[in-house]
Amino acid sequence: MPGSSQKRCQTQPDLFAARGEESLAAYFAGAVGRPVALTVTDNSTSMLSVRKREGELRVRLHRIFLDADTAVLEEMCGFIRGRRGKMPLFRDFIRRNRHAIRNSSPKRMKVDPRGRFHNLKCLFDEVNREYFEGRITSSITWGIRNGRHTVRRRTLGSYSCRTDTIRIHPVLDRKDIPFYFLKFIIYHEMLHAEMGIEERNGRRLAHTKEFRRRERLYREYDRAVAWERKGVP
Repeated sequence: MPGSSQKRCQTQPDLFAARGEESLAAYFAGAVGRPVALTVTDNSTSMLSVRKREGELRVRLHRIFLDADTAVLEEMCGFIRGRRGKMPLFRDFIRRNRHAIRNSSPKRMKVDPRGRFHNLKCLFDEVNREYFEGRITSSITWGIRNGRHTVRRRTLGSYSCRTDTIRIHPVLDRKDIPFYFLKFIIYHEMLHAEMGIEERNGRRLAHTKEFRRRERLYREYDRAVAWERKGVP
């Protein structure tokens, strides 16, 4: 029952000063009433994610949350149960521990999101707030300019998990490129940053069925796809 799960989540004592993966997994499992497989990572792109697989919840979270207090864990319990709220304590905990996140993350390349007509960081932040509740911490930059003007869809944007960096093709740095389309390309790459690569039968899949479902959640998806079909000059 939702009430009993919430109560368990609230009344768990702060026993986790020396918290490990097993004790935290047991805490989450008790709170949500389902088996939980927990993986602690140094991935600053997706601080907390949940997938349902084979009757259990597979939770991945950044290791800074091994030091989170019960109030923060309570919000995370709700997220794991499937509630998608704003999670203010969770976001505040990330802000207060950014030094630890930076120290555990790989060194990033020099980036410059400022273009002649579009500042990618401003658009990234808008998309992050609207669709990801500020969870995505990737860098974003324009790609290298060259003499090509006509590009295929797959080269309009890319995401590198090694550097946690989104690159946008500079052909889109023009005043006639609609904001809704540029934000759609950014949203697409941010989905890659959050969802990662799925391995299935020895194959690495980036555009899974779930990825496509979430891609269509973009508010102006149909409009962006229709504009793209005209061809990017």
